[in-house]
Amino acid sequence: MTTQATTSLAERLVARFGDTLASVKTVRGETTIELAPGDLIAVATALRDEAEFRFSELIDVCGVDHLGYGQVEWDTEDVSSTSFSRGVEGQAIGRFSWDERPHDVNIPRRYASVVHLLSIQHNRRVRLRVYCEDDVAPLVPSLVGVWPSANWFEREAFDLYGILYDGHPDLRRILTDYGFVGHPFRKDFPLIGNVEVRYDPEKKRVIYEPVTSVEPRVLVPRTIRDDSRYEQAKAEQGPASGQK
Repeated sequence: MTTQATTSLAERLVARFGDTLASVKTVRGETTIELAPGDLIAVATALRDEAEFRFSELIDVCGVDHLGYGQVEWDTEDVSSTSFSRGVEGQAIGRFSWDERPHDVNIPRRYASVVHLLSIQHNRRVRLRVYCEDDVAPLVPSLVGVWPSANWFEREAFDLYGILYDGHPDLRRILTDYGFVGHPFRKDFPLIGNVEVRYDPEKKRVIYEPVTSVEPRVLVPRTIRDDSRYEQAKAEQGPASGQK
């Protein structure tokens, strides 16, 4: 898809839906629209049916947890370009003692449901982002009635993030076990889990119990936002030609 075609799509979306869309952005050739949960079904149906768009294919539905978004512990500007061993700073969501782990975290616009659509007829893609209005019980409308293939995608997002899809015909877990506690892709979910399973020879059956045999641990992702090597090379090159 060319940049011109992508820009044209953004302009058409704004012209068609106007203030119904909270935002329309095109970054790196990818167009993303943000809209309220109450407008999702109407906008999705129009994107599917109207000749100008014809987004007939639903590619993916996924959940997002923005807890700790923008917090980075790895210093990538003033440490060695070959090692991160001494580049950890701060107390972001990835590093905390077990006693200090997040409890009852409630931040604005924490959860979102993201939908990826494809128009085969026009060879275009678009991303829909819908933020849940309630972080305690995150709820968005189900798209199963618009694209039946959303069924298992929404079940996965419910299982892993706890996002509820209103109107889904069979919203139940799809990846975790029947007795699983919590939603494992939430940022404040313990990496050791909440319960463990073992066979009890006395009861002669499998039992669930709180985790006791695994040492609590956390992992810190290496997120490079600004690579100091490229910044230094840019500074050494000086001003671009034609600029003063």
